[in-house]
Amino acid sequence: MENTTNKSTEESMKRANETSIYTMIVAGVLVSLVGVYLRFAFDSTTLSIVSWLILFVGAFIACKGVFKILAA
Repeated sequence: MENTTNKSTEESMKRANETSIYTMIVAGVLVSLVGVYLRFAFDSTTLSIVSWLILFVGAFIACKGVFKILAA
């Protein structure tokens, strides 16, 4: 049986194995963890708003990396 691979599959596998994508995901998770820590560290309205913004920015960065892998 002949082993044929689709060209688009090869390209997506190369893209999914790029180190930069995984460093982006890890950076997003770390930024999100900082936001979560700040959310529960102190009791201040301003710090709470800033920590939620940091959390959402980190989640956005991580999701951007995941969608880069999925090529969406």
